[in-house]
Amino acid sequence: MAELLVIMPTYNERESIEGMLARIRSSIPEADVLVIDDSSPDGTGELADRLAAEDSAVTVLHRTTKNGLGQAYLAGFAIALDRGYRFVAEIDADGSHDPAELPRMLQLAEGGADLVIGSRWVEGGSVRNWPWLRRAISRAGNGYSRFMLRSGIRDLTAGFRVFSAEALRSLDLTNVSSHGYCFQVELAWRLERSGHVVAEHPIVFVERATGESKMHSGIVAEALLRVTLWGLTSLGTKKKPRPA
Repeated sequence: MAELLVIMPTYNERESIEGMLARIRSSIPEADVLVIDDSSPDGTGELADRLAAEDSAVTVLHRTTKNGLGQAYLAGFAIALDRGYRFVAEIDADGSHDPAELPRMLQLAEGGADLVIGSRWVEGGSVRNWPWLRRAISRAGNGYSRFMLRSGIRDLTAGFRVFSAEALRSLDLTNVSSHGYCFQVELAWRLERSGHVVAEHPIVFVERATGESKMHSGIVAEALLRVTLWGLTSLGTKKKPRPA
C-alpha cells in the first residue's frame, strides 16, 4: 500500500476531475487517491467511479448529503487512518492547486513536519487571476486569524496540505467543530498550539478555470465568528511543547 493518500472532495466538478486525477497520478504515482463526492447533481460521482474502475490507486466515497468541506475531510481522514497511511494530503478538485508540488510537500513531511501547508502568502508564493478585492479579503482574513489566534502561520486558510497520520491521530477529531473553510484554520491552529511542527511551502494558486466557487458569505461569517471565539477563549493559555 502507498504511504500517502491524497483526498480530493468534489461537488459539481465534472469538468475538472478527470484532468486533476491525471495530474495527481502523474506528479506522484506512488500515492493513492480518494475522491469524496457529495452527491453532485452534475454526475461528478459517476465519472469518478468510471475513472476509479480504470485505476486501482483511485477510490471513491459517495456521501448522501452535502454538509461541509470539513465533514468531507473528516470522513477521508477516518479512512486514511483506518487503512494505515503514513501521510494524508488535501487538494482541491478545481485545478487551483498544482499536484506537481506534492512530492516536495511530502519530502517536508517525511523530514519531520507534522503539517505542510501549500502557502500563497509566504515568500515565493502567489495567486493568479484573482481580483484585487479577493486578494485583500484573503490577506485580511489571514491577518485577523493570525492576530486573534496568536499564530505564526502565514496562510491559515489554505486548503492544499499534507498531514502526518500521527499528527492527525493526536487530535480529537470528534471535537472538530467547523463545517466550512474554517475547518482549515481550526486544524492548523490546533496542531500549532499543541506543539506540532507546521511548515509552509510556497505555491502558486491559480483561480479555477471552470465551474463555480463554493465560497459564500455564510462561510466567511462562520470563520470570523469561530476565530474570534477561539481567540478570546484561549487568552492566557500557553502553547504546548512539541510532542515527544
